[in-house]
Amino acid sequence: MTLQEAIKQRKSVRKYLDKPLTQEVIDTLQAKIGECNKLGNLHIQLVTNEPKAFKGRMAYGVFSGVSNYFAMVGKKCDKLSENIGYYGEQLVLLAQTLGLNTCWVGLTYNNIKSAYVVEEGEKLCCMIALGYGNEPGRNMKRKNIAQVSNANEATPKWFSDGVVSALLAPTAINQQKFHFEYIAPDRVRAKRTFSLFGYTKMDLGIVKYHFEVGAGKENFEWIE
Repeated sequence: MTLQEAIKQRKSVRKYLDKPLTQEVIDTLQAKIGECNKLGNLHIQLVTNEPKAFKGRMAYGVFSGVSNYFAMVGKKCDKLSENIGYYGEQLVLLAQTLGLNTCWVGLTYNNIKSAYVVEEGEKLCCMIALGYGNEPGRNMKRKNIAQVSNANEATPKWFSDGVVSALLAPTAINQQKFHFEYIAPDRVRAKRTFSLFGYTKMDLGIVKYHFEVGAGKENFEWIE
């Protein structure tokens, strides 16, 4: 499965089978985590066979069968939330290519401090549930290209392709509070728009990675 195919197939899944990850899958995920941590100055950790984080009052009625997850930890800085989104979505799409399902989780989990490490100066930003889904996931309503970009007949096809991929990205409560602007020649500005709910910095990192996959990172340059 290619990353483009993974983007199209990925859905947020909250119910999982009691099926452990194979060592081969774990090794593949750990290798990618090492890469993301180095590039993003993060401390993401894969937690396996730990069912407590998604049980009890916080997760009751929302998640079931979750015993594997990514603990999304990083050093505190202005770019932390965006980096968590950008590199975390790389793990999400890799997991999809491996036949796994995922779900970004901002609030409804228990903080099991013995399962992962948060060092001084670091922050646990969220978790990503991981495993073999016991449900297909929901088809979410999406905005259209015109609502989130300045794509038109004069902009390159790769720009529209990137926006389409970004529209398939997971965002907090499906809020899709982002906008892409094409600026000739071949530069792109991505920005977040106002949200009462929050998480827009993390969402921006997620959608920027989707945009890169769809547009082809070699075709453009990000600008602030």
